[in-house]
Amino acid sequence: MNLDPRRLAVLAAIARRGTLAGAAAALHVTPSAVSQQLAQLEHTVGRPLVDRSGRRAVLTAAGRVLAGRAEAIERELAEAERELTAMSGRAAGLVRVGAFPTVIRFLLIPAMARLARDHPDVTCSITELDGPPALRELRLGGLDVTITERDASLGLESRRQVHVVPLGEDPYRVVVPLDWPPVHSYGDLADRPWICGPPSSTTGQVLDRLGRERGFTPRRVHLCVDYPAVLALVSAGLGATIAPDLALRGGSDFAVRVTDLPVAGARRLDALVTAGRTALPAVEALLTALVQ
Repeated sequence: MNLDPRRLAVLAAIARRGTLAGAAAALHVTPSAVSQQLAQLEHTVGRPLVDRSGRRAVLTAAGRVLAGRAEAIERELAEAERELTAMSGRAAGLVRVGAFPTVIRFLLIPAMARLARDHPDVTCSITELDGPPALRELRLGGLDVTITERDASLGLESRRQVHVVPLGEDPYRVVVPLDWPPVHSYGDLADRPWICGPPSSTTGQVLDRLGRERGFTPRRVHLCVDYPAVLALVSAGLGATIAPDLALRGGSDFAVRVTDLPVAGARRLDALVTAGRTALPAVEALLTALVQ
């Protein structure tokens, strides 16, 4: 029996994703290619590895054995890559990153410029993705790194089997339309309309906290998480908002005023990496560039 490690990697992807189509998307191939590789592997083994009778691809007992071995092989290959790179003294390889727009514009792009200078053999593939979908891709192996945001008052994030690399804090500012009367205190905004994300979002949670701390109930009139759209709404005179410094770097085209009110806290930015992948030289090089 001659098992092809590449076909074992296909089986491992099916195990993680639960469907042939999902495995194909993760491997950047067509579903028919996955089906062909699986059929060839089953022919080599001489028994079925996946039960295709339902909506999801369920591994048979033999399939689970081989998928577990495939995961071990992937870990060994990653460790071999790390050791060989350490011998050469040069980081190399592709790092897949999930992030949201402000981080892409003001952290990832500068980090990629630094990588191009310091580690020319490291490349990045960026996907605009955050929240639970990004964490799912990270755990399934579709991403090597994902960057998250949360209210800094909540402290360091802790997740099982995920290594957290703090990137820093991004202070929040209170922003109002340019033609609004001067704002001297939070009391001046108590009855004003607000624009923020939904309650489950970071900005929604920060606005709730700010209201509790300052003794007012924010009157939400627009729910929006895309900062350029939020600033456009503020510019149109439709409400005040809370925005982090990074988002305001790109806000010069909007007729808004950043108030002198005390800072409304900050969002902490963290890079999340699946445990064990922080040792990969390419991932380590990207994390270093992000922190710098």
